[in-house]
Parts: sequence; C-alpha cells; structure tokens
Amino acid sequence: MAKQCNSLDEVRQNIDLIDDELVKLIAKRGRFVSQAARFKNSVNEVVSSDRTDLVIGKVRTLAQESGLNPSITEKVYRAMINAFTEEELITFDSRYKDVKESYY
Repeated sequence: MAKQCNSLDEVRQNIDLIDDELVKLIAKRGRFVSQAARFKNSVNEVVSSDRTDLVIGKVRTLAQESGLNPSITEKVYRAMINAFTEEELITFDSRYKDVKESYY
C-alpha cells in the first residue's frame, strides 16, 4: 500500500523514486527482448499476437490482484510491447530498419 503523503512535493518525490525503478525494470526487460530475436526464425515469430495476448492476459490479472485498473495496465503493456517489437524487428532483420526509416 502506498504511504500517505503530506504534500504534493512528497507525492512527486515518491513518484520519481518509482519512475527510477520502473525505468531500470523496463531496461532489464528490454535486454531479454533483444536476446529473444536470436531464437526466432521469422518475422511472424517476432510479431507474435499469441504471445502478446498471453502477456496481456497475465498482466491484466496481476493488475486486478494489485488493485490497479486492468485497462490501464493493458494500455501501458501494449505500448511497451509495440515499442519492443519494433526494436526486436531491427535486431532480427536489419532490413526492417531501412524500411522503417524510409517511411518516417
């Protein structure tokens, strides 16, 4: 349970501490995602809707158990998964980077 803060500054300090932890955890997750590309044999394996659905189902349950709105968690995870999938595609196939850069 979150501690009761006595000021907006105290709330923000606590949020900043959590952000520090979250960024470190996201970076750690990203390093594993980068490794995953080595074990995949096709772009379809990189962009796996089955795996995404599995992860989303799991984190929605974890969110509900933690008292967090599962829809918020799903939105955050879908954004993170999409960003990591783009990075993994670049790792998996350097041609993807060239195609992406030509459109953006």
